[in-house]
Amino acid sequence: MRPGFIERTIATFLTAAEYTAGAETMAASKGALQRVDPRVKVAGLLGLIVAAALSRRLETIASLFAVAILLALASGVSPVRLLRWVWWPALLFTGAIALPAVFLTPGNPAFSLGPLTATHQGIRSALFLIARAETAVTYSALLAFTTPWPWAMKALRTLGCPAALVAILGMTFRYIFVILGTAAEMFESRQSRTVGRLEGPERRRMASAAAGALMEKSLQLSSEVHLAMQSRGYRGEVHILHDFRMSASDWLWLAGFVTLTGMAIWGGRG
Repeated sequence: MRPGFIERTIATFLTAAEYTAGAETMAASKGALQRVDPRVKVAGLLGLIVAAALSRRLETIASLFAVAILLALASGVSPVRLLRWVWWPALLFTGAIALPAVFLTPGNPAFSLGPLTATHQGIRSALFLIARAETAVTYSALLAFTTPWPWAMKALRTLGCPAALVAILGMTFRYIFVILGTAAEMFESRQSRTVGRLEGPERRRMASAAAGALMEKSLQLSSEVHLAMQSRGYRGEVHILHDFRMSASDWLWLAGFVTLTGMAIWGGRG
């Protein structure tokens, strides 16, 4: 029997929880990037993302994407997991944006689909957008998969990001999964009290009521958490016990990131 609205919703929440558990497990493993100082990873991977965004040559972007795959393999991040969680969603989203450019960009005709004519320039523009997006999200995923979230936030703060921005990012990440857990419990409780199959209007009414209750709970929770943080000495700066220390291998990684970023920017010039 086809699963109902409640079953699909609970399955979505469980998938999100599985994603988080998998990311935290990989971040705690002993792969190549996991051993690198978080400050080096944040600066180096962001530099490679910028290089991919600035590149005007598909060959350079493809090379950066290949480097990202090698880093993923060395860090124990499965390409299958990247395909499911990163590449496929990014392709769907970016492809939907890039598809009109294939037919709307003026240039030399490539092929026709009825009244629509694709151009070589449009295809090239779409490929650039998709390649840059896939490369950027891969490096972003590597940072998330190989670095515990509090360490990534501390690294951003160390590199000069405003304390308010770091606090918002850190709390948002935690709140998302707290709210997902609360929502899963609400829908599971509703399912245990539901007999038979709900009609469309009833499902929509239940979904809107659940959304309102969830928003009210999240606002109440945010106020309680903020008061609890203030009572424990929070004054706008988040501190963690782990201290960063650069080793010789970290300096080598930093030199490698700087060299690769510089080569990509130079080689990506049009």
